[in-house]
Amino acid sequence: MADEAVIIELIESGVPIRYTCAEDATILKGTLGKITDPRTLIASSADNDPFAGVVSMEKVADDGSTHVSAYTKGIFDIKGSAAIAIGERVSLSGANTVTKTAAADILFADVGIALEATVGAGTLAVFVGFGD
Repeated sequence: MADEAVIIELIESGVPIRYTCAEDATILKGTLGKITDPRTLIASSADNDPFAGVVSMEKVADDGSTHVSAYTKGIFDIKGSAAIAIGERVSLSGANTVTKTAAADILFADVGIALEATVGAGTLAVFVGFGD
């Protein structure tokens, strides 16, 4: 995959959440995660995927592990897929990308708040904070 998020600053050590994952999955550090049932993380791939956090560690396929952690609080450089203004809420828009959040999507795909602007598909700082 490409365009993984990059840590700028972790808040409260990133408040990682542990998820299950497929043992044969490869998930790179910085991947924007999608949550599936039951409490399983996979890589985001589509508009409005439910956000699980920013993967905190590399998960190598067939390594025997069935768990991965994701940061849920911090500031990350994330790839935008469209123009985004400072202060706008952003949501998942595909594989490792965000776009400004439509009102109907805020409960499911919300990633956080843009701390920088981008006029097109560019990288911007995003505050990620579950429950904030």
